[in-house]
Amino acid sequence: MSQTKLSAVLDKIISLVSERDSDVLASSLTQILLTLANVKNTTIYSARGIARAKHAITNNQTQPEDEVIPESIINALFKCSTTAKISTIPLQGDTELTLFPLTCSKQKPQAIITVEAKNYTSNHDVILKILAIYHNFMSLIHDNEHDTLTGLLNRKTFDLKINDIITSLQSRSHAHGKANDESNLYLAIFDLDHFKRVNDTHGHLLGDEILLLFSQQMHKNFRDKDLLFRFGGEEFIGIFQCGDDDTITHILSRFRETIAQFNFPQVGQVTVSCGFTKIGAFDLSSNTIDRADLSLYHAKYNGRNQICQYEQLIASGALEEKKSSSGDIELF
Repeated sequence: MSQTKLSAVLDKIISLVSERDSDVLASSLTQILLTLANVKNTTIYSARGIARAKHAITNNQTQPEDEVIPESIINALFKCSTTAKISTIPLQGDTELTLFPLTCSKQKPQAIITVEAKNYTSNHDVILKILAIYHNFMSLIHDNEHDTLTGLLNRKTFDLKINDIITSLQSRSHAHGKANDESNLYLAIFDLDHFKRVNDTHGHLLGDEILLLFSQQMHKNFRDKDLLFRFGGEEFIGIFQCGDDDTITHILSRFRETIAQFNFPQVGQVTVSCGFTKIGAFDLSSNTIDRADLSLYHAKYNGRNQICQYEQLIASGALEEKKSSSGDIELF
C-alpha cells in the first residue's frame, strides 16, 4: 500500500472511531474499505434482514435500498450467518466476493460485510485488521447502547434517538413547507400486565426470564428498521414508521395477540397493554411520551390486554385533553 493510500486509510479510521452512532459507523466502514486498492464494492447486511442491503456503496456511489440481490449471494449470506466463518465466492471475470461475519461475544453474527474486489489477496490482511478495529469499537458502542438483560436499546439511547427523530421531522417539515404525511412515525409503550404478581409469586429470576422472552418476541415480530427499547422494569418502547393509523394498529394488535398466545415457562399466559401516539414534527420528546403513557394507562385501567391510540381516545371522548396550571394533560 502506498504512503498516500495508507494516510487516507488512517484518516478515515480516525474519523471512524470518533463516531458514536452505529449506523454512521457502519457507513464509515464501507468508505474505509473503498479506499483500498482494487476494492469496488462494500456492503453490510444486518443478520435480521439478510436479504436486504443495509449499507451498500459501489465505486463511491450509494446503491439503492431496493436493489435485487442475486439468490446465490443470499444463500452465501445465510451460510455465513450460520457458520460465522469468512467465505469467498467467485463472481464474473477475475472478481470475487468475500463475506466477513461480525459477531459480538459468543452470539451469532449480527451483520455480514461483503467486499467485492480484484486481486483480493493483497488486501486480505489489511481488511481483517480494519474489521477487527471496527468490531472492537462496535462492541463498545453496543454495550453502551443496549440493555444488559434483554439486548434491546436502553433508556439512554432512547433519549438520543427520539430527539434526533424529532429534529429530523422538523428539518423535513421546514424543507417541504409542511409536515410530510406520506410516512408517519409512531411511539408505542408496552407494559406487561400484572408483572409485579409474577415477581412476587415466582421470584425475580423467573421475572427476568419473562422479560428476556418478551424482548425476543419483539425482535421476532417487528421489522429490522423498527427501534425497540427497554424503557425500564417491565416497560418497553417501540418507534415505528408506518403509512397510516390502521397499519400501525394492525401491527401492534398482531403483536399483542402473539404475546397473549405465547406459553411463558412456569407462568403460562402473560398479556401486554400498549398505548401509542403519532410523533409530531414540533413535539417535545416528553410530550410524546406523556401522550403514549396516557393511552397506556387507559388500556390498563379498562381491562388490560389491549392497545389504545391517544389521538383516537381524544377523538372519541374517552380522554379529554385539558391543560392544568402546570401544563400537564389530565386523564378523566
